[in-house]
Amino acid sequence: MPGKFFFLILFGLNVVSLCAQESEKAAVKKTVESFFEAFHNQDSVAMKRFVADGVLLQTTGRNKEGKTQFRTQKIEKFYASIVSIPDSITFQEKLTSWNILVDRTMANAWIGYEFWLNGNFSHCGINSFQLVNFDGEWKIVYLIDTRGRVGCLQD
Repeated sequence: MPGKFFFLILFGLNVVSLCAQESEKAAVKKTVESFFEAFHNQDSVAMKRFVADGVLLQTTGRNKEGKTQFRTQKIEKFYASIVSIPDSITFQEKLTSWNILVDRTMANAWIGYEFWLNGNFSHCGINSFQLVNFDGEWKIVYLIDTRGRVGCLQD
């Protein structure tokens, strides 16, 4: 009988742990979704709420010759470029897939996307967000994305 009781306690602890992990994954997803809501609203003040100080932004892809390109952008320049988009231009980054991993105070959100400009497809890729939980609040500390046109819009 003691073995069954121990098994039930162990099972219960695993269920509680899984529920907590799913709750953290949902919180990470909400942080990223809120960041993109601010992004689409061109609201740099709101975007800053979801980003830690010293965040690093990088992009990689291939140029027309097939050579790997890699660049780093300062977050301030990113904010300025988003805010300066004229009202005559519409843009949307459609998030197409999610894979979120969480371990204690660190999370990774691997998110597929399609980027649309004035209603026309522009490019697609993956956003890889690294987040840290600062005392109950998930913040983006690193973002790298891929960009390309090959393999996009496939079902």
